[in-house]
Amino acid sequence: MGLFSGLVTLPLAPVKGVVWLAETLTEQAEAQLYDPGRIAAEMQQIADEAAAGEITDEEAAAREEELIQRLNEGRARGYRPDG
Repeated sequence: MGLFSGLVTLPLAPVKGVVWLAETLTEQAEAQLYDPGRIAAEMQQIADEAAAGEITDEEAAAREEELIQRLNEGRARGYRPDG
């Protein structure tokens, strides 16, 4: 980048930083949301809560359905646990 173009685009630096930060946070959030290992742990937690009588079978089924949809959405988006 030349000196002139660097000076001209300098006022945009904070905006570029905010955009980069937003993109990074979005990537991290999606990585956690669609992580199959995390979804499996949540499924186990639901099973444990249902077995302990903390939630009804209907509540467990509804929450499991949401997790299955999340897993399918992650696969459709091409999410890979490795990054």
